[in-house]
Amino acid sequence: MPIILVGGSGRHVGKTSLVCGLIAALPEFEWIAVKATSHAHGERDAVWEETAAGQGTDTARYLAAGARRAFLLTVTDAKQPFAAIRAAIGTSPNLIFESNRIAGELKPDLCIGVLGGSEIESKPSFATFLDRADALVITGDRELGV
Repeated sequence: MPIILVGGSGRHVGKTSLVCGLIAALPEFEWIAVKATSHAHGERDAVWEETAAGQGTDTARYLAAGARRAFLLTVTDAKQPFAAIRAAIGTSPNLIFESNRIAGELKPDLCIGVLGGSEIESKPSFATFLDRADALVITGDRELGV
């Protein structure tokens, strides 16, 4: 069961694009895609399943790229709702997550960090993520001074 974790240095650096690219490039894996966020995005439940492919949300983009299912996982405190996401996912063999925050909770087979933009400061959660990263993708005008 491959588990891929994608995190990033900040907002709008290309995390979702990378996740969608991996989903589209490897359709035979029939990915279950999960975006973990600290923002409720208008959803009341900690785990919400996207049902419509499109471009309006990250989870809709996952479906448009070919994911079999897509979920939004809202993480609002230190206790993360992994029991709920595991119950929703079931025994699905191939998972791809977009999040910095859950790096310490998962044991991914591959952990990819996305560095982007020209900003000097990164999200504080990205520093912890970098300790687990197997590979980095650099986008935009970002310099290599990580």
